[in-house]
Amino acid sequence: MTEPTDSSDAGGTAGPFLGALTIIVAIVIAVWLFNVFSGDELTDDQQIGLAVVAQNDALQREDYAAFRSYTCAEQQGVESEVIAEQQDSAATRGDRFVDGTSGVAIAGDQATADVTYHFENDPDAQETVEVAFVRQGGAWKVCSTGPS
Repeated sequence: MTEPTDSSDAGGTAGPFLGALTIIVAIVIAVWLFNVFSGDELTDDQQIGLAVVAQNDALQREDYAAFRSYTCAEQQGVESEVIAEQQDSAATRGDRFVDGTSGVAIAGDQATADVTYHFENDPDAQETVEVAFVRQGGAWKVCSTGPS
């Protein structure tokens, strides 16, 4: 008796594996292209909102260097005075929080926005103030320290 001959490999073919690999590579390239060309830069309104929050955070932490980086040159003041005013405000009213920014109006490298704050000791008493901004060094800077 003769044994039947089988010409197929016991391991199968690489075709399905290569097909799946091609699909995975195509998906990875598509995701990469989407991320590269999606335009995920922040708008001016978003940058202004970020500057307000970052400046307020720096004040609450008494981090004068960070405060300066988000504050226009004309409003940076003297470190000891800025920190002393912040300490007085925190002792009287508690920490200050930014609740939102609205009504952003941009004119070239200058802008205004209505910024709403509240203080830790009276969270229901929100204060909305108009705040000025200026674009310096390519970034929006806050030109007010807001309510204290």
